[in-house]
Amino acid sequence: MRPYRGRFAPTPSGPLHFGSLIAALASFLDARHAAGYWGLRIEDVDPPRCPPGAADTILRQLEAFGLQWDGSVVWQSQHHDAYASALARLETQGLAYPCSCSRKQWRDHPVYPGWCRDGVCEPHKPVAWRLRSDLGLRPVHWEDRLFGPQAFDPAELGDVVLQRKDGLWAYQLAVVVDDADLGINEVVRGADLLDNTPWQRQLQHALALPEPRYLHLPLILGNDGQKLSKQNLAPALPDTEAEARPLLHRALALLDQAPPTELAAAPVAEQLAWAIAHWAPGRLRADPERRLTHDTVD
Repeated sequence: MRPYRGRFAPTPSGPLHFGSLIAALASFLDARHAAGYWGLRIEDVDPPRCPPGAADTILRQLEAFGLQWDGSVVWQSQHHDAYASALARLETQGLAYPCSCSRKQWRDHPVYPGWCRDGVCEPHKPVAWRLRSDLGLRPVHWEDRLFGPQAFDPAELGDVVLQRKDGLWAYQLAVVVDDADLGINEVVRGADLLDNTPWQRQLQHALALPEPRYLHLPLILGNDGQKLSKQNLAPALPDTEAEARPLLHRALALLDQAPPTELAAAPVAEQLAWAIAHWAPGRLRADPERRLTHDTVD
């Protein structure tokens, strides 16, 4: 058995919310139950979206819920050279190409139609770099730990952006490079990223990187039926231990772990000790059409 290495990787575009807690808690429990490593990576490659102080708030929130990470915090903004090296390797293989097209130009198409694959359409314009999804590993198969066998043809998802026109690195390339650098072999995250996995598998294959196992979690929806997110103004998690206690218990219940009722008022350390000992991802209900819902978190 390989040693377990997991992580939580929030974007510091604002404080964590209850949906973030579900992902952080599940990945933490999965790692700790296996006596494994649980790292924290701050995905700050998009400075315009990262207000000052947001990362510090995230650290305080995690500490309030007792979710202590191993080692030092990893910052994606410090990894430019690693991403550039990976992109250069993909370009050499003919799997990455520059693209001048704007979203407005291809808005009538379901995915980007690959107009710049054989050469930049408008060489005088700034370019992004895209992945040739039609030439990489396809179809992509993997066994999700919750949703079971998965099969996607990445070409039907389109040529994803690897580096934006403003020079900032895009999520797909950065997450693959950083997971490999940290030796991550277990990824626990929300089901909204399920269809991102095919591109990441393609990149792992092209760059000869290890392929983690994946556990995608059912999403938490607000009372309006929308995914809890910073864009939807989901309420921020507290950053004090006393306020965290009832929310931690609610999160365990929504992860189908059936925590004892009397545990709701217990200190977070006691709740987490129980949860680590009893963590059973097999209890999670796998239904991609059904989303876990909860009452408004104030």
